[in-house]
Amino acid sequence: MGIFGRRRSREERAAGIAGKVASGKGFYGRTTRAFLGDQDFARVQQSIGAYHSGLDVRQLLAAGAPTTPAVVVSITDTGKLVNFDPVVDLVLQVSGGTGPVALQTIVSKLRIPRTGDQVLLIADPGRPGSYLYAGDGVSP
Repeated sequence: MGIFGRRRSREERAAGIAGKVASGKGFYGRTTRAFLGDQDFARVQQSIGAYHSGLDVRQLLAAGAPTTPAVVVSITDTGKLVNFDPVVDLVLQVSGGTGPVALQTIVSKLRIPRTGDQVLLIADPGRPGSYLYAGDGVSP
């Protein structure tokens, strides 16, 4: 504990800055939006959203949320990276589902799924009826 109260860790400060950038608020958010323009700023927001969905998945898995198996129908590279891991567009066929599900998500560069592979999904609590990518079910 510091003189002026609890000091935040480096990760907490970085997460706060990333949140302000994604929302376009505060000094960092306004300057990022001003320098990048609308199209590139939207890409930054998508990347930060993908990062946060990865955090949500880890928390849901730790809490014991049920997973749903799915088969990869197709995978396309978006050309974006988050922490050097690729962001990809996945089209998945959910077991027992009616139609294909499209997701944009971060995948580990060491475990990129291929067409025909089985992966796991978790129901997104923030958006009923949609899913979050939970990996291939093998612990890293």
